[in-house]
Amino acid sequence: MRHSAPSASRSRRQRRAPAPRPPDAAPGDPLGDPAGEPARGGPPGPPRLGAPRRAAGRQRWRQLPYAIVLCGLALALVWMRQSGQDVRGGTLAVAGILFAAALARLALPERRAGMLASRRRLADVAVLTALGTGLLVAGLMLPAQH
Repeated sequence: MRHSAPSASRSRRQRRAPAPRPPDAAPGDPLGDPAGEPARGGPPGPPRLGAPRRAAGRQRWRQLPYAIVLCGLALALVWMRQSGQDVRGGTLAVAGILFAAALARLALPERRAGMLASRRRLADVAVLTALGTGLLVAGLMLPAQH
């Protein structure tokens, strides 16, 4: 059965219609702003020069947990490579680093977890814990070389 009422998507499109352009606006300027940026409700001012640099610095700090985990994994792999036949210690180290990464992902808020956050929190923690558990079991089952 069809209704004669207008569809909800059409009424949403009508509400989202762009604001009318001022009559003195240049053709290439959105909403007539001479700087080429859309109007934001305040008077135009000088551009903030330090803002992009500060934002980039904050973005780097967000990746610190991920960088620590990667450095730890790299050191554990180098340790395994240097020890030759004895890989038990390196395997246990990698397992510990994966457990630490799972704990960091569980404890840190979403915006601070950086690239440790690739899925939902529970999924990330479950995957890191499962990998750490598997390596822990494998490391404990390996015979110790003297």
